[in-house]
Amino acid sequence: MPHIPLDPALPGISALFAYRPETATPLGQLAEVLLRGPNSLSVGERELIAAVVSNGNECRFCTGSHAAAAAETLDGGRAVVDAACGGIDDAPVSAKIKALLWIALAVRETGRAVTDELVAAARAEGATDVEIHDTVLIAASFCLFNRYVDGLATVAPDDQAVYDQIGKRLAVDGYARLGN
Repeated sequence: MPHIPLDPALPGISALFAYRPETATPLGQLAEVLLRGPNSLSVGERELIAAVVSNGNECRFCTGSHAAAAAETLDGGRAVVDAACGGIDDAPVSAKIKALLWIALAVRETGRAVTDELVAAARAEGATDVEIHDTVLIAASFCLFNRYVDGLATVAPDDQAVYDQIGKRLAVDGYARLGN
């Protein structure tokens, strides 16, 4: 049960955005820029970063939503997402994405866990400075989103079909409209 009065028909961050639309707008814009804006990382790769971080933070709503969005937008779909959430080294993604996912998980622990070695490994696999920057910012932002959603005990549906619908909607519409 949510800690504050939220619309019970709206799961996760949707309820929080409805509760405080003035904070929803900049948060939705941030997600849109990070996950849908121009970037050398694909939408699916960026959604995968969000899903892996959310999974590591044990945020059921964000994991379900972003894993579904990644599955919709990533070559290989759900199998790739499930593999990455289960263990980065065995995931069927490029060495560059694996290196970026390791950076994202370090950020999840603490920003200071991002070491020169992790950055060098990503660069050695062809990651650009912008890709490293955006990986860190996506991971940090999803720590915020995960704690926002779970810290107010929002509704996290048990039905995978709900997340699949959210993933389809995010794949088509993105995030900018969430705050409007």
